Amino acid sequence: MRLLIALLLATTALRAESILPAKARVAVIGDSITEQKLYSKYIEAYLLACTGRSDIHVFQFGWSGERAGGFANRLENDLSLFKPNVATTCYGMNDGSYKPYAPEIGAEYEKNMRAVLAGLKRIGVQAVAVGSPGGVDPDFFNRPTVPGAVYNDNLAHLRDIAKNLAAEFAQPFANVHDTMMAALPKAKAALGREYAPFGGDGFHPAPAGQLLMAEAFLKALGFDGDLGTITIDVGGASTATAGHQVSPVKLPPGTVQLVSTRWPFCFDADSKNAGSTRSILPFTRFNEDLNRLTLKVTRLDAPKAKVRWGESVREFRREQLEAGINLTAEFDRTPFDAAFAGLLNAIAQKQAYETLLVKNLVTHMRNLGAEDPKVAAAFDKLKQRLAAEHAKQDASVRKQLQPVTHTIHIEPVQ
Repeated sequence: MRLLIALLLATTALRAESILPAKARVAVIGDSITEQKLYSKYIEAYLLACTGRSDIHVFQFGWSGERAGGFANRLENDLSLFKPNVATTCYGMNDGSYKPYAPEIGAEYEKNMRAVLAGLKRIGVQAVAVGSPGGVDPDFFNRPTVPGAVYNDNLAHLRDIAKNLAAEFAQPFANVHDTMMAALPKAKAALGREYAPFGGDGFHPAPAGQLLMAEAFLKALGFDGDLGTITIDVGGASTATAGHQVSPVKLPPGTVQLVSTRWPFCFDADSKNAGSTRSILPFTRFNEDLNRLTLKVTRLDAPKAKVRWGESVREFRREQLEAGINLTAEFDRTPFDAAFAGLLNAIAQKQAYETLLVKNLVTHMRNLGAEDPKVAAAFDKLKQRLAAEHAKQDASVRKQLQPVTHTIHIEPVQ
């Protein structure tokens, strides 16, 4: 088994579909919505567990109440600790000033976002997923200065500005606004107006809304969502693509044991609560576009079959199995759930440290020692120690990324 795992780790190739360069260092940047450390956590988990790449590192730079201009001012100092070559940006919620759109709002946002993008380019960031602001939920957004529907119009204007700037700087655009707003009415129609994916205040999203944000950014980063294909030949040998290795253990026909270093993205259990990522899945395309672990079954001599994956069982028609089913979409529980939950917890701890690091130390150092080289040198050493501690936190996250052994059994049904 150890030899099998070593071989699997060695042969899991880099995926070519994303814009992330080799040894990618991804800075997730934004305001208090980013500082919630939810969509940033989902992005990091996806990049580490689902892509098949081991060369990606992530750092969350959210700052509550911030506008694009605020980040432009702290950009060079704060990012020097991490030295990213990839970034995602999500500003606009505060830049809209919580009132109806006016040309001066758009002009200020464009000026500041232009400064952000120019600054990122100046310090060597190669790729930026330029995010639009999200949206607000009119059922919960209660600002006295502007109704929710009117503020969504403001945010849509800022979305268009962000899109144009992304094109101008030849960078991908993450359409966070439309991803969120397309799902909202569908979810409300099915789950009721009390369903609150954008949070209790209507604009700090709950996990369901944060998953929509992660979806927009991951699509902008260029991931095609193909996590691998497992083919079970009921009458012969089974195969699997990179990131999944068929174990040589002898099992009954129609049963295969696999060792996977490439995980599917996993969701929590509640299908109706906005505090659960699973609840938003029927109203968006996360699984279809980003989370496809495909099972194909050949030479099935029955019209149907039961598929047991881990502890869960579902029945499918032969035609479905021959064409391929998406395991992540069809099964509410997976053999990866516990490992994925452990990874999310480790990332949450690391990102909490990142907030502490940036907001309480790194940002406030930028004005210290400006006129005293000795003081500046001392703070440089401190930064290096802080970076070393962050590296330890990052290593703790990566310890969670162990191969998962799981079994799929096909039982023909006449």
